[in-house]
Amino acid sequence: MSQPTQAQLNLAALAGSGSPSPRTMRTLRKIQSHQILSSNPSVFSGQTSHLSTARSSANAEELSQQAHLDSPVRLRTHRRARSNSDAGSGERPILQTQKRSGRKTGSGFGIKRSVLETLLRDGPQNGDVEDALKELRYLVLSTRVEADGDGMSTYRVYLWLTLLDIPPLPTDEYLSLIHRGRSPAYTKIRNDTFRTLATDPLFKRRVTEASLIRLLNAIAWKIHDAKAKKRPKSRLSTSRRREMELLINTPPSIAEEEPTDDNANLLTATPSSDAITSESAIYVQGMNVLCAPFLYVARSEVEAFSLFHYFITRECPGYIRGAMDGVHRGLRLVDRCLEIVEPKLSAYLFSKGMQAELYAFPSVLTLCACTPPLPEVLHLWDFLFAYGPHLNILCIVAQLIRMRDTILDSPSPNKILRSFPPLDAKEIIALTVLIVRKIPDALYAELIDHAK
Repeated sequence: MSQPTQAQLNLAALAGSGSPSPRTMRTLRKIQSHQILSSNPSVFSGQTSHLSTARSSANAEELSQQAHLDSPVRLRTHRRARSNSDAGSGERPILQTQKRSGRKTGSGFGIKRSVLETLLRDGPQNGDVEDALKELRYLVLSTRVEADGDGMSTYRVYLWLTLLDIPPLPTDEYLSLIHRGRSPAYTKIRNDTFRTLATDPLFKRRVTEASLIRLLNAIAWKIHDAKAKKRPKSRLSTSRRREMELLINTPPSIAEEEPTDDNANLLTATPSSDAITSESAIYVQGMNVLCAPFLYVARSEVEAFSLFHYFITRECPGYIRGAMDGVHRGLRLVDRCLEIVEPKLSAYLFSKGMQAELYAFPSVLTLCACTPPLPEVLHLWDFLFAYGPHLNILCIVAQLIRMRDTILDSPSPNKILRSFPPLDAKEIIALTVLIVRKIPDALYAELIDHAK
């Protein structure tokens, strides 16, 4: 019998430690995901031979070659129904379409559900939630969420809410934040929102700038309130302190009426995170892009708000704290993981002075949402939410490995790395699963905690 790994010993210690905290349980689930990804020899149907061959090879170049699958991505556009968000009253421009076999999604009368959708809708048959979640994650890994050419699925948003364990949020609570008016970060938000996925017609047709502004402004108020609770009490009176905050944080042109006491305790359905501190920023550049896929997938702004707020306060609070220290830790981990998995490529990039800080910052901060096409981003996020957003670091390494030959043949790799090639989520996920097996347990633990 093989000796248990350090990660397995950590699991046993965590499991026997009494009543672990919610953060401990999230870490436990992520380590379990690491074990699953590292131990399952074949997780992709029809690719068993590819994966087994690649795993038996110690050469990173062969690993890269084995991960290239015969499924090129084709960008597809077609007509679709209007969004639920506040689209304009004018007619949409009709894009030129290409005929293809239509694939219905959803579970209407006469439409067969997939195994993934059936499990998500019906729940565990034997009442075992933990086993059902394991099966749900495995189905996300082994099958693709059914979606149309635009990446829209009738159940993807519920899959994300389930995988991230996010409770329902009353609409009135979200509206209360909106009715508070402009937050101290409003000007920064307005300077970014019009650029959000500006060249992506799918996003522009479904999500309006107004909805993006509302959601980010509500998030800013929510983080503002959490920061205020963490801030040490001053000898100044409450009214005087609020007056000074407005003078410091809010430009005179957008100053609003002070929030009332009724607005001070909002969103009780989503408890504030201990990770939000006085050093956390209520808005940083790039949050608009990270927020975009949530708004695109969700069927309402309330759902998108719940997902996005949970994500930045529980999964990656380090990305919005201080000088975005979590993002910078992630960038250093990209360099370290690449050095282990593909030492030749890593050495070449370092010889050209190309650390991840120079080319991978947007990919780390936005979980690759900055790289089109959007439907592939959604597929990649299905995987990340199932097995842990920390795996985004390895997904970036996978993209670099797929670009390996092009980078090594170029005397100026900085030109190539200015923009990554279009995402192919299937290939990136397959290669990421292989890379996980090469990452030492101690380094993997740093991946899990880098954004905290």
